[in-house]
Amino acid sequence: MGVAPGEPPPAPGTQDHEAPQDQEDHEEQASVTRRLLYFLNGRLAPRCRLRGVLPAPGAVRVAVRVGKRKDAVDFLYEIPHGAVSTYALPGLLRAVLTGRRLHSSSDVGEVMGMTLIRLHPERIVADPEPAAGRALTAVRALAEPAADAEDPFLVGFLMRDDGLLRLYVRPTDGPGVLGADVPLAESPSTALLAALPSLVEEPGRLRPSPDDPHCDLLADLTDRF
Repeated sequence: MGVAPGEPPPAPGTQDHEAPQDQEDHEEQASVTRRLLYFLNGRLAPRCRLRGVLPAPGAVRVAVRVGKRKDAVDFLYEIPHGAVSTYALPGLLRAVLTGRRLHSSSDVGEVMGMTLIRLHPERIVADPEPAAGRALTAVRALAEPAADAEDPFLVGFLMRDDGLLRLYVRPTDGPGVLGADVPLAESPSTALLAALPSLVEEPGRLRPSPDDPHCDLLADLTDRF
């Protein structure tokens, strides 16, 4: 749609349609933003804090502050879309921030007072996700969709020392609380997490749990994940 003489151009976001590539870029950028939100209140790596996630054409840029106070330096790491899974992105950044340099001088620039570094994920071996990160992924997948629901499914969790995550959930029909032990997989299956309500209550799956007073029955789901 054209603009009449003397009229200002439409504000960003008010156009009738969005180009397919823009839509794909925005979906990827939103996914990365959600994935990295957790690190606003923690560290990506020792002495390294997340400062932001910035959209760029065909890529996402992650702003990181390295160091403390007056000695801190801000970097902007550019990662092309599709080069690494959103789930593995924190591990990629940890490898970059703690390992040897894997970029050339032609990959370096400056944007908004930050040193821009264009990464090549195919050259980088991402660090494995720690247990806390794997637990966070599973718990968020179960908790966020029902954040405003009157009958939430997930009501608690416990990280176990045996590599398991115990989830405390409400039964689909009836009172009480059920427990479910799932392994802290390196890459949790979203499909299996979505099926958890039915998996927990599979016939013959639930057993008494005398050592845990926080659930009435316990399901061992280690064979399903």
